[in-house]
Amino acid sequence: MGIILLEGGAEFGGAMREPDLRALALAGGVEAPVRILPTAAAPDNNHVRAGKDGVRWFRKLGARDVEALPLVDGASANDPAIAEALRAARLVYLLGGFTHYLGRTLQGSRAWEATLEACRNGAVLAGSSAGAMVLCEHYYDPASGLVQPGLNLVPEACVLPHHDTFGKNWAGKLGQLLPGVTLLGIDERTGMLREGEEWLVMGAGAVTVYKDGIVERHEAGSAFLLKP
Repeated sequence: MGIILLEGGAEFGGAMREPDLRALALAGGVEAPVRILPTAAAPDNNHVRAGKDGVRWFRKLGARDVEALPLVDGASANDPAIAEALRAARLVYLLGGFTHYLGRTLQGSRAWEATLEACRNGAVLAGSSAGAMVLCEHYYDPASGLVQPGLNLVPEACVLPHHDTFGKNWAGKLGQLLPGVTLLGIDERTGMLREGEEWLVMGAGAVTVYKDGIVERHEAGSAFLLKP
């Protein structure tokens, strides 16, 4: 569905300028409403700081209408005012943190339905680390060691964030748990952006694709298709 940006973590730094500027341009430019969801950082009470970091970053990129929404639990995920803010957004950005908390908070909520409506109307949807993980059909919950059903905007896929640090260590286990599913190992400070059919790699690192025992590495500047 629409334009999606998946990032591997360590967001809001110089190497992420290219993908985030591209996302902002596709959202409509510096006047586009940017709404940041710090939900995944709520369990350890880090959501306020994380949200402020996101606002500061996008303002640094030139965005003029940036807000971190207080979506931190099931009640706020069904708050009509928050849902309306997401429905009117042109760029929605999901921060990293506690993956399963984020997934179960958004699943079936008014906020998520409003986000999907915004995407159907052309908004850009971006997520980093946990935020990228929950956007796929499957995500790995490191706290429980289990695979969980994601929000399924990227079917038959599962993101391994922070791939160049610890995410690569999940590849063997997830290859066994998710046979036939494409594993997307996204390095830190790296994004993969889908505008049409292709995914474009941008940022400091690479994206490593695992599928049916075959491993392919795609460097920044290259584009690839996700094969069914």
